Amino acid sequence: MFRTALRNVSAHKARLLMTVLAVMLGVAFVSGTLVFTNTLSAALQKQSAKGFDHVDVSVTPDWQEAEGDKVGEPRELTRALVDDSARVPGAERAIGVVTGFTALAGKDGKLIGSGFQSQGGNYWGDEDPRYPLTEGRAPRGEGEILIDSETAERAGYRVGDTVRMSVDGPVLEPEITGVFTTDDGNVAAGGSLTLFDTTTAQKLFGKAGTFDEIAVKAKDGVGESALRAQLDEALPADVVQTTTGTRLADDQAEAIASSMSGLKQGLLVFAGIALFVGTFIIANTFTMLVAQRTKELALMRAVGASRRQVTRSVLIEAFVVGAVAAVAGLAAGVGIGVGLRSLMGTLDAPMPDGPLVISPGTVASAFAVGIVVTMLAAWLPGRRAAKIPPVAAMSALHAQATTKSLVLRNTLGALFSAAGVAVVLAATTMSGSDGQAPMGIGAVLLIIGVFILTPLLSRPLIAAAAPVLRVFGVSGKLARQNSLRNPRRTAATASALMIGLTLITGMTVAAGSLQKSIDKMAAESIEADYVVSMANGNALSPDVAKTLQGADGVTATSPMRNAVSRIDGETEYLTGVTGSAINELTEFEMKSGAFQVGGARVAVDDGTAKARGWKTGSVFTVAYEDGEKQRLTVSGVYLANEMISGIMIDTATLAPHESEPSDMMVMVKTADGASDAVKESLEKALGSNPGIRVQDKQDLSNQIAQMFTVVLNMVYGLLAMAVIVAVLGVINTLAMSVFERAQEIGMLRAIGLDRKGIKRMVRLESLVISLFGGVLGIGLGVFFGWAVGELMGTTMATYELVLPWARMGVFLLLAGLVGVLAALWPARRAARLNMLQAIKAE
Repeated sequence: MFRTALRNVSAHKARLLMTVLAVMLGVAFVSGTLVFTNTLSAALQKQSAKGFDHVDVSVTPDWQEAEGDKVGEPRELTRALVDDSARVPGAERAIGVVTGFTALAGKDGKLIGSGFQSQGGNYWGDEDPRYPLTEGRAPRGEGEILIDSETAERAGYRVGDTVRMSVDGPVLEPEITGVFTTDDGNVAAGGSLTLFDTTTAQKLFGKAGTFDEIAVKAKDGVGESALRAQLDEALPADVVQTTTGTRLADDQAEAIASSMSGLKQGLLVFAGIALFVGTFIIANTFTMLVAQRTKELALMRAVGASRRQVTRSVLIEAFVVGAVAAVAGLAAGVGIGVGLRSLMGTLDAPMPDGPLVISPGTVASAFAVGIVVTMLAAWLPGRRAAKIPPVAAMSALHAQATTKSLVLRNTLGALFSAAGVAVVLAATTMSGSDGQAPMGIGAVLLIIGVFILTPLLSRPLIAAAAPVLRVFGVSGKLARQNSLRNPRRTAATASALMIGLTLITGMTVAAGSLQKSIDKMAAESIEADYVVSMANGNALSPDVAKTLQGADGVTATSPMRNAVSRIDGETEYLTGVTGSAINELTEFEMKSGAFQVGGARVAVDDGTAKARGWKTGSVFTVAYEDGEKQRLTVSGVYLANEMISGIMIDTATLAPHESEPSDMMVMVKTADGASDAVKESLEKALGSNPGIRVQDKQDLSNQIAQMFTVVLNMVYGLLAMAVIVAVLGVINTLAMSVFERAQEIGMLRAIGLDRKGIKRMVRLESLVISLFGGVLGIGLGVFFGWAVGELMGTTMATYELVLPWARMGVFLLLAGLVGVLAALWPARRAARLNMLQAIKAE
């Protein structure tokens, strides 16, 4: 039986090629994902470990826990603690570390790197071992800086150049006195690192006389644990905490591995989708191969082969196909991993240097996926083959599915579909994350149910195309009949395309609806013409609000300031706003009372009010950051949204209790409204600061839209793998169908149907099957998009369903294009059949 299985594989090489390709693509996606994420993770961990080469023990400030109405705050690391650390017997040196956001502008005036990747720090003394200088000297005073070598190369800066930069205050124009090299991960990822002398860094980052960390290097022969023990003994335990460099590196490696796991799981989900689609093709291929070998298998049974041997023969074929596909898929996956690494470099997200990682787990996964998926998909056809009675050797055709089996299939499909719809509808009534799991379960049940019902659905849907097919005469009529001749095969072929289009359509509907809802939310809740914020999302200096208030053409401004407080012994963040101007800059729907902020009157969002049992007129006591207490009155309860929420309090009330006030954003209303000229005027008023963004409503909308567009394009690219696999399935089905119908095609040629007619028949059959799968996929995608929207609507009052008719039309056209392209080779093959040989074929 083993030799028979191998003979069958070698005899049907062309027929199995498409199956090998389908499995290979799925395996390539899985192995490529593992190679890429393992390589990226190893490179980042190696880079991270380099960053701790100059740190054997890290000393950081301990956190003073909140007690009663007192707000918790970190302890301070002073210069005295740095000196005490350096005097420890096992310490070679101790460096006080200061870090913070630093926006460095390129020669075009724009921010270099992404906001969160633009960092600053301090250069310790005249020679800092962390940052070896490649040219120039150490900075001295506020007018001098160092920049990293990669930023210098990207921006074209040299020693002696003057640059524009800012931290969170006014624009500075220091001179570059030197260039250094660094293993900093942010720089490797395309960001920038700017260094000041220690005193300047402390002043700019608002940490006068203090440090964020003390990095201690051990003397030769002194272990990390011994040095840490000495530091624990020498430094006050209630002020600092110590961590070894090895522990820091391990923690960083764990964090990197954890962050990579999310990316890996996301990519593997799409690989799983491609394999799931490929499963239909494999099952379809082996079903057709078994059907074509009915007489052969029946004869084998007649001469003594058992059912188990026949099943084993089919599974051995599947094993060989899966093994070949796994080897090819692993090789292609390594190429995909290399390609993804190169692609990141072209997208301004360069990867750290490191070797390509092909782990034993990746190899094992590739073979397990390729072989197991193929054998599982071939098991049912193999089981059917074993049931072929020996008497079937007398007939060219195997017995068709019985009425009983069809009724059972349709009943099972109806039950799965009904259960899926019920679970999805139930999930839409839940709130937030509670409905995510039920929604996923319901979606899987519904897709399985529709797949089982697809043979039943194919008849009415394909029959609906009859009027159009009649236009093509005999070819069109034959195409419709061929599509319905084997509903199960048509269903399996169409389902592969259906799944890909279901996901693509569902994502498009959900993303478009969410985008529209956020646009609506911004338009309804923000009356300001502009929103000013930091490029990295950090807090603004209060000086920004003061500058904007005095700018030409500005009629109203208000900061949005987060301030920590204690209410009933619990930490609660207050949102400071300018009470006299906030009503001109925002517009909220009130649940009760009025939006009045000033003195001891505050406005509270509905979520906070419900959680604390407040209503209009409620009075509560707040303990501010400095420990002072005040009784506040709720003037009104407003409906919050994802953009603005919280307890709104006047900044005049809040300011006396803040030691270092900072604003998350500043809203601005101008006399002339939003325009390019006004925007340019505001940017100039802020000194053309590279670290500050001035955005109108359209800018905010475009920023959100860009985010969705990037995600959608990634999803489209990943799901394209499933669509490619589906195309292979259509080609495979048509090719085998042509082989099965060789005698019939020969007869059609003999009675007068020309080659063009044969080609047209095959193409129309492919087009009908592809459009059938496209209609099912788009229909299911719209339903799932609506359901996801209903779930999001429970937490987003402005949610509104948007059906992207144009894109859905494009998706349907693409389904048709898939059918036309997939039919090119099978149609050509059918047209080139020799009619006399075909008529004689069995």
